[in-house]
This record gives sequence, structure tokens and C-alpha cells, in this order.
Amino acid sequence: MKTIAWCLSVSALALTWCGTAAAQTSPQSASDTRTSSTSDDSINQASDIVVTAERRTENLATTPISASVLSGADLANKGVVNVDALQFAMPSVVVNNFGQGNDFNIRGIGKAEHNTQTTTGVITYRDGVPTFPGYIQEEPYYDVANIQVLRGPQGTIVGQNATGGAVFVNTNDPIIDGGVHGYIQGQYGNYSDVGLQGAANLPISDTLAARVAIYSEKRDGFYHMTGPGGAPYRGHNGDLGEMAGRFSLLWKPSDNFSVLWKTDAAYLDLGGYPAAPYTQKDLFHLTANSPQDARDKLVRSSLKMDYTFANGIKFRSVSGIASGDTNYTADLDGTATGIETFFDKVHEFQFSQEFNLISPDDQRITWLAGAFGLWNTYTFRKPYQFVIDLAGAAAPGIPAYIYSLQGRNPERSLAVFGQVGFEITPRLKIEAGGRYTASRSTNHVDVMQYGAYIRDDQRVTSDNFSYKVSLGWKASATQYLYGFVATGFRPGGLNVPVGLGNPAPFKPERVTSYEAGWKGDFASGHLNLSFDGFYNDYKDFQVIVGYPTIPTFGFELNVPNTTRIYGAEAEANLHFGGFAINAGINVLHSELGQFYAVDSRTPASGLPSDPVLPCDPTTGPPSTHCVSLKGQEQTYAPNMTFNIGAQYELKLGDKDTITPRVNFGHVAAQWATLFENPALGDRLGERNVLNAQLAWAHGGLSLTAYATNLTNQHYAGALNSGLYFAGPPRQYGIKLLKVF
Repeated sequence: MKTIAWCLSVSALALTWCGTAAAQTSPQSASDTRTSSTSDDSINQASDIVVTAERRTENLATTPISASVLSGADLANKGVVNVDALQFAMPSVVVNNFGQGNDFNIRGIGKAEHNTQTTTGVITYRDGVPTFPGYIQEEPYYDVANIQVLRGPQGTIVGQNATGGAVFVNTNDPIIDGGVHGYIQGQYGNYSDVGLQGAANLPISDTLAARVAIYSEKRDGFYHMTGPGGAPYRGHNGDLGEMAGRFSLLWKPSDNFSVLWKTDAAYLDLGGYPAAPYTQKDLFHLTANSPQDARDKLVRSSLKMDYTFANGIKFRSVSGIASGDTNYTADLDGTATGIETFFDKVHEFQFSQEFNLISPDDQRITWLAGAFGLWNTYTFRKPYQFVIDLAGAAAPGIPAYIYSLQGRNPERSLAVFGQVGFEITPRLKIEAGGRYTASRSTNHVDVMQYGAYIRDDQRVTSDNFSYKVSLGWKASATQYLYGFVATGFRPGGLNVPVGLGNPAPFKPERVTSYEAGWKGDFASGHLNLSFDGFYNDYKDFQVIVGYPTIPTFGFELNVPNTTRIYGAEAEANLHFGGFAINAGINVLHSELGQFYAVDSRTPASGLPSDPVLPCDPTTGPPSTHCVSLKGQEQTYAPNMTFNIGAQYELKLGDKDTITPRVNFGHVAAQWATLFENPALGDRLGERNVLNAQLAWAHGGLSLTAYATNLTNQHYAGALNSGLYFAGPPRQYGIKLLKVF
């Protein structure tokens, strides 16, 4: 707490010290300049797209990274309203909805099993500050300027443990001297879906402006549920009720100083996440004898301060603080005849602080230096508000059938980093950067396991130096090639006590990544293409092996030998007149190193004919139950993702347009566990989601008919505890938008 107070004091000191300096008009939040218009005088060229993820405003077409950027208009046109839908709008992205969280995976890396002890390989930022890595991931997208998705390890500047990638969700900033402007949108669809959102820019003075944004949605559940013996089910069936709001304030008292403050609040009642046993074919007609609940509450504030010295060097401070509560209840066996239940109440608090010194962009040598700190604490509420009851509704509250815990899991990560770029020639630039990270995770947990008390007080530390060296070449005004080698790091952690005593911690995961790519413009900017290939070499790859008697837990350990993930990606954007088409594809191959494990779902019986034998992860020895996993695929790492979208804007007179749009996303079949046993539901089928819209626009007014998952494909979005969590079915309706 002393460290947090010190960081807050430094930020306050910077605010006071810089207050007398004088300003520039801050650009609208770093955003893709794409709009929904596709006329010849507003061509969406790759050279127009900027990214800010590496702490500068950079042209994506000449930056040595693999990234996709979607503007707020793109998100609306593609039907992307939350993180689940992103996987159908850009390549290499897979989102797994486990019920209590959405875990984001890029190039097969992220968080393949939902729990608190595992850090994520993909960091998600909201307005420059990292979001919760564990819970509360279903926050809606509204009043968004753009979403930037960076692929591959980001171990130098972006995210201390981003071994898979990073996601930046940037909302619209207030605009000083921008007048009163904004939008309001209402929608109505099937499942009695009613939604309202809007935003307004509010100029206050010639140095101060505010922006207010709101979001609400209410929808019936997708599921038809019955209780024991076909009786009516009295619990939630996935009915949705969400409210969210954001207040932003921009103060620019001088030409070289600005302060941007944003506060978000959200109440997300997701109505539970009913799920079906993997043996059941119908994912939306379910039975249950336990309540279903999933309610999240969140408050988050960010404070960004920029001060530019007379020599052009910029000092930046970005502070973030967030507090959230999650409440989840589930029928653990997914039937009205079973008895297992689960619920938890968890509070999460997070504080982050980053400082940067950034050189001017218009120099042959550019540099950046920074420091970063993040403190996150999970609190499992007292008294024992994390409960797995194997007797459930049949005989609730019997200690011999209950696993429960309470306590705290504080985590800390501190880092210093720097990067230097040198233009060897006006067309050839080399960049090198490094980052030192020190992480710590601590358990202070009380466990009651089937009547036996276990106290867990453990601490594990990890430190790492990661680097990136890249070379970028502007072969011509429209052609750019790059290559780099980079390392990444995911810290070690602690396993939850299950069994006798405290389990061993798991070690850090490290990756060395090699990538080369090409980006080009053709036909005077009407056609933009990009291609890249990558090869990732992982050491001590972190995996999870489940417990046989407590299915909601997994034991995390490291693959002792090398794990490899490699593949290629391509994206294309074509624009002619009112016609626009965009597409992206990823092909991926993953293979685990030599590694032995027992599938907890098929344990040995202990009989003489089926003895319980030791199974060492490194040496085995192999047996009927001690399985070699060498060459197995990483979980939730499909070998291909593909997306394509098209629209045509037809002008009707001077003010009216009609625009049909269609977007298709494909995610190939994937494995949900390392054991790759289709008989136990491990193989999740491919996802093919088609979205369509027809929009009429008249000045600042537009009416859109929309449909998502138009073919009504029923697919399993994730497997957990033997249950399939369904992806959303077909939804359709109308939206009325007024821009003012």
C-alpha cells in the first residue's frame, strides 16, 4: 500500500508541476480513421490507420508489428458488441466463454483454462490501463473509437506477460472546441432484446471538455429449461440485464500539457450460464435443479497526463484503479437429476501505474524509457464463499461433501523498459528494446476440504529480462517489409490446495518468437495487403491437468521440453467507389513437447488389474493411464481462422444511402483438453457465423436491420467440468441511430 500511495503522490506531483506549462489541441483518441463511408474521397487506406499500443502514434503500414484495427464504425458494421464476437471479425483470435469469464486467445496463446492462479498471455487494456485478468470480461463495447489487436509476444513495451498478444480498447475522448455533438441509438430484437446507448460531447471552456456515454440492454435468455421431472425451472435461464456508463474529462490548460480522466461503471447481470453435458446434442433445451446466477459489478478510473518539454521530449503518466465484484452460481453437472452445485463470491481490486519518457518522432534516433507497476488482489469472501457441494440440492451443507475456501491472492508485477530506434537510411530502420520484470504471487487461503482444514500460505516470485530487435525496410512508397526476433514471459504462480498439503508452484513460461512480414498498397491505395509468418519456441510451457474429484480445479505445471507454435496470417482490404471488401486468414500449427500426464476423467481404479502408478511429467513411465502428450495440440488453438466482410453503399439522391453488409467468420474445430479424447467431448466443432445488415441513412439518421449468426449454427464455445457452454444463437432486430 505504501508503494501505491507513493505512485499516486508522484502522479499528483506531476499534475501540480506541469500545470503552468502551455498547449496543443490533442487529437481525438488514437483511432483508426476508417468510417462507414466508402466513397472515392474517403478511401480507407492502410496508411491512414494508426496504432498507439507502443506508446507512439505510428502508421500501421510502416510499423514492424502484426496487428488488426477496427474502428467504432467497423465494430457496428460487423455486429461486434462484446469480446465474444471479435473472433469472427479478425484473424488469429479465439474467445472461449467458460461462463464466469471470456478468455482471449491469440495465435493459440492466452488463457485456455479459466481460473485465478493462471496469468493470461493476452493483456486487454481499456483506455491505456490493463483490465482484470481473471473475472468480469463481458463488459460491452459502446462509444468505442477503435480496438487494436496486436499479435505475438509483446514482452518489451506492451504487457509484462503478453506472450500471445495485447488488445487495446480505446473509447472516444472529449473534444475541446468540438461543440455539443454525439449520438443516441435504440434497438429492438428477438428474445425481447431492448437496448439503448448514446454519448454526448460537452464543451465547458476553451481548456475543458467532458463526454458522457451510457449503455443499457435487457434480453430474455436463449434457453428453454425444466426442473426435476419436467417441472418448471424457477431460476435464471441466461436472461440479460446490463447497465454501464462512462464519464470523461479532458483538461488542456496549455499547448504542451493535457490531463484525461475517465471513469467507467457497469452492472452486468448475465442471468447465469446454463450449460449442457457434453453428451447432450441440444445445447439450448436443458434441465437443472440448481439456481443459475452470473452478476458482475465494476468501477474503473484511468488518469492520463502528458507534458511535452521545450526540446520535444514527452513525459507521460498513466494511472488506473479498478474494483469489481463477481457472483456466480451454477449447476455443476448440468442436469436436473444430478446433485453437484457450485457458487462463489469474489472481489477483485487492481491498481496500475506507468511512467514514460518519449523522444520526438521526427529524429533519426528515437527512444523511449518507462516503468510499470501492477497490483492485483483476488479476495474470496468470508465465510467460505467459494463452495463446491457434491451433494448439492439433495443434501446441502454436509461438510463431508463440500470443498470450500476463503482468503486472498495478492499479485504484484514491477517492470522497467526501454527502446531505441535508429534510421540507418531514410528507408531502413532498426529498433531494439528490453524489459526487466519482477513478479510475485501470494496465497493466504483457508480451505475446508470434505471436513479437513488446510491452510495455504505460499509465495512465489519470478523475474525475467525480455527483448525485441526488429528491422523495417520501406522498399518503396507503398511497400514495407519487416522482421524481428522477440522474447516474452509469463510469470509462475501458485496452485490451489486440493488434496493433502500445499501443491508445488509452477514455473514461469518463456517464449522466443521469430516473425517476418510484408505490407503493401496497390491501385493508388484502393487495395491494401499484408502477410506475415511466425515461429514461437516455448520453454516451460504452462498447462493445466484436472483433478478427478473436483472438476472445477486444475493443477498447473510446466511442459519440461520445447513446445512449438507457428503459422502465417494475411489480411486484405479493397475499396472502389461505394464497394468495400475486407478479409483475414490465419493458419496455425501447435505441438506440445514431451510430457506425461494422467487424464483425471479416467483415473486408475486401484484394483490389482488396474493399479494406481506414479506418473512423472518428465519421465512417466508411460502406461494405460500415464499418457504421453508429445505432439498434442494446444487447447483452443484451431488450425485456421478466417473472416470476410463486404458492403456496398448505394446513393439515393443527395442525402440518402442504402448499404447492404455481410460478414462471415470461420473458426476451425479445436481441442478443449490436452488429452484429445472425442468420446469425452474434447473436440469442439467448427464455428461458422454469418452476420448481415441492411442500413438506410438520411443525413444524421440511420435505420439498420441486422442479424447475427444468420444460419443459427449451434456450437459449443468451451468445455469445462464436462459441460458445453453454447455460443449465442441467431439474433435479429432493428437499430435506429441519430447522430447530432
